[in-house]
Amino acid sequence: MPRSQIPNRRDFLRSFVAGSLLMPGILRQLVADDSPSDPLAPKRPHFPPKAKRVIFLFMTGGVSHVDTFDPKPKLAADVGREVKLDHPEIRNRPGYERIFLKAPQWGFSPHGQCGTEVSELFPNVATCMDDIALVRSMHTDHSNHYNATLGMHTGSFAFARPSMGAWVSYGLGTENRNLPSFVTIAPAQTYAGTQVYASDFLPGAHQGTLVVPGAEPVANIRPRIGMDRQQIELAALQAMNRRHLAARTGHALAEARIRSFETAFGMQMEVPDVFDFSKETNATHALYGLERGATTGFGWQCLAARRLVERGVRFVELIDTGSSGNWDSHGDMKDHERLARNVDKPIAGLLKDLKSRGMLEDTLVVWTTEFGRTPFNNKADAAGREHHSWAFSSWLAGAGVRPGIVHGSTDEYGIRPATDPVHVHDFHATILHLMGLDHEQLTFRHSGRDYRLTDVYGNVIGGLLA
Repeated sequence: MPRSQIPNRRDFLRSFVAGSLLMPGILRQLVADDSPSDPLAPKRPHFPPKAKRVIFLFMTGGVSHVDTFDPKPKLAADVGREVKLDHPEIRNRPGYERIFLKAPQWGFSPHGQCGTEVSELFPNVATCMDDIALVRSMHTDHSNHYNATLGMHTGSFAFARPSMGAWVSYGLGTENRNLPSFVTIAPAQTYAGTQVYASDFLPGAHQGTLVVPGAEPVANIRPRIGMDRQQIELAALQAMNRRHLAARTGHALAEARIRSFETAFGMQMEVPDVFDFSKETNATHALYGLERGATTGFGWQCLAARRLVERGVRFVELIDTGSSGNWDSHGDMKDHERLARNVDKPIAGLLKDLKSRGMLEDTLVVWTTEFGRTPFNNKADAAGREHHSWAFSSWLAGAGVRPGIVHGSTDEYGIRPATDPVHVHDFHATILHLMGLDHEQLTFRHSGRDYRLTDVYGNVIGGLLA
């Protein structure tokens, strides 16, 4: 059946309510499209957006910028030179009283008409550099995995706050009521746990839905009773829940629970189709490096993301926490080879697939990590690198982004930003701007003050905008 003919959950509920004399008026309000209490109703952005949706690629563990997207020939030339730094990862750390420059372990070369240099770790992503705006001057506030991951997702480095996907959902609502507005796809939890997709003090309807790659990506999604019977039971349950809520004004948890039943009902109709790749061509599978019938791997995550956003999901995050581990390469930087090989082709495939379908014009793709890795260590020939919050690389592609550019730079060794530094708050402000949201106006009043994703900081990076 064509998707346009598939009834949504409101159609089911409406058909039941219209023919029933038993359902109270409060249920009629529940199924009304214009219900003012509906937190997921589509909302107008603050200004015309460039992007309608976001795919957020998070490489958990700390990717080494000097080995991937930030070439440093001077670092290679001066390998073994001692440097004096009051760095948080070596301060008062036995065995790190002296530190020395450590050379990059992979070569760089220019790619595309733009000539942006990328390391040999990402040969497939390198072919997409004409569509990418690369930021080499990122910096963050913390060198601990938990805090830096929390900051990259919520704008807060110490306290639980709503995640960026939840803020986008809160600001814009959803385009498809049969699917969540915010989905996170991850084989396992990353640092900061569920907070990376939590709604915190925002209405619970904006919390991310976790999808775990495998034979059953969303547990218990297939109905166990007939749809007709289920719609009757759901309508009755919603009516009772609404009566309960009416006597408890402002009960956020009760409201979230009610909405969760409604969302779950819609997901039962649409989710099985979303994750059924059988109709995707062999060419599409090959583009993502995905074997036909496979239900795991980063290629599966990327193809699932494309299928979700083309069905109206606002924000999809893919977290690289697969069997290959994460990017926290303290012991041996050679781990980066395996990790890059796991994501390189799928990411390039995603960009090329979106572009071929005309979707890159209004889809924003973001690639980032929580921090970089030190261009130095306690031995010049140390196998690994430590955490480095002072500088790292991220990139954006798609809707509203200036393609084929490099924004900002680090110093000759990649230790600190040298030009146009970009803080995490600036990064968030820019992403929201591309979605048509003013980061200073997107606020929520909680505990007596107005909160926002960027707290009281952040500037839109004009140099990244087309």
